[in-house]
Amino acid sequence: MTAAGEERSYGRLTAPRVTAELSEHSILCLPLGSLEQHGPHLPLNTDVVIAERFAAHLAAHVVNRHDLWVAPPIPYGLSPEHAWAPGTITLNISLYATLIETLVGEYVRSTPVRAVLLVNGHGGNKGILDSLVHQFQRTHDVATCVINPGSLAAGQLQIEGEIPSIPEVHAGVRETSLMLALAPEDVRLDLLPRGPVHAQGQRDEIQRLVFGRGATWPWSSDNPVIATHGVIGGDPRQATAEHGQALITAALHACTDILDRLVPPTSRQPTDVRRARESHS
Repeated sequence: MTAAGEERSYGRLTAPRVTAELSEHSILCLPLGSLEQHGPHLPLNTDVVIAERFAAHLAAHVVNRHDLWVAPPIPYGLSPEHAWAPGTITLNISLYATLIETLVGEYVRSTPVRAVLLVNGHGGNKGILDSLVHQFQRTHDVATCVINPGSLAAGQLQIEGEIPSIPEVHAGVRETSLMLALAPEDVRLDLLPRGPVHAQGQRDEIQRLVFGRGATWPWSSDNPVIATHGVIGGDPRQATAEHGQALITAALHACTDILDRLVPPTSRQPTDVRRARESHS
């Protein structure tokens, strides 16, 4: 984390400081990632790194506008599409939903916060999170939203060859660029095998299997019709830290409006923290 991000680290607070620092106007930011293969050149925890470090940058970016606190990241997610690879750890849907539901409920119970921002670094988590935010609003009476940093600025920025060559899904130009900007010490482009990273015809199959809206298919990152070396996207060797930083900057600007819209509900049952306050007043 950056120094500013560390100052906004929920996990570094002592128990008495929780009620001293956080209020009903605070936003609790929960980074969500995964532990899965990211080609030969990126670490298993790539999605965790992106989610956590982007959240720290976001806390610093909005410090004069929003009181955002970054919780410890959740390092496991839904990764069945990468389960073929050594090191990939995937939860099942019911366990993952219960985990996130429980954690959000516990943060709401034990703090004064009334708004929760989920920063999701793994595309495979998105579907269940889209449904869970409705449930959180109903069961916990909190304002809630999911952001996906890797996608926020994707429509605004690109490097030459990224979009025309092949769609970006996993461990390609975009994700590698983000890692070069956020954790360059973890990127090992020298470990990529020689030769092209994507083959003829992969673009159409990616559009059909991954992005098609009319039919949903199970897909795997070891399927040669859409992936090469576990990579689904442009050649990571085209990635640059400059492009990664441009993506981060654009996503940060997009988040300002998102956080402005994350308004806590007007009424709710008091949490344990507020009950304790009222009993001592």
